[in-house]
Amino acid sequence: MVTIENNHSLLCDSFKKSYFCHLKNHTMETTFCQSCGMPLTPEILGTNADGSKNEEYCIYCYKDGAFTGDFTMEEMVDFCAQFVEEYNKNTGQNLTREEYKEVLRQYYPNLKRWRLPSDQLPHATSPIKQQLIDEVNALGIKDMPRINNLFVLQGSFVNMEYVINGNKVKLLDDNATYWGNQVEKQGANGRCYGIACDEHCILVSEYGKDGADAELVVFKRR
Repeated sequence: MVTIENNHSLLCDSFKKSYFCHLKNHTMETTFCQSCGMPLTPEILGTNADGSKNEEYCIYCYKDGAFTGDFTMEEMVDFCAQFVEEYNKNTGQNLTREEYKEVLRQYYPNLKRWRLPSDQLPHATSPIKQQLIDEVNALGIKDMPRINNLFVLQGSFVNMEYVINGNKVKLLDDNATYWGNQVEKQGANGRCYGIACDEHCILVSEYGKDGADAELVVFKRR
């Protein structure tokens, strides 16, 4: 399986595109995700267990009534600090990664998720997430490593085009979010498997660098 850093690559790219698009356009009235600090707009609000929008957290941090990943505050700082170049570009500053970390360390204690003592932080407990992990592993796809985790990804980022019966088609919804991951195909240098799934379907594809030569492996209704 790929390293943790590569395992987060799809999440990082999707998160980065949303974060800095909304950061650039936010006003004084903008509210911010109480977990990662992303400016909140209607299209990236998290969701509650009943499917309604949650106005405190973004979809990358909170989905279906639960946090999508277990982080300490320092781990969240480390994760978001990788976007320092985009932060500088959109704010006109020139911070180093370590300087940006310090900014985040000062900022995050003001957010709801990090006001609690570390031993009282809510855990990521989405039931469907583990169900989907189990179902993906049960597919038994040749040369695909076992999946240990899924991350929230924007539909527009993972909705690749496939050729089926001579026709170019897309099977996902650009406006939806999916539980997904990317892992290296065993024994095939440069090829990856991409997973995207939700309560309705499971999709597994294979592709090269930057999504080149994408091939549909599995598309299964749930």
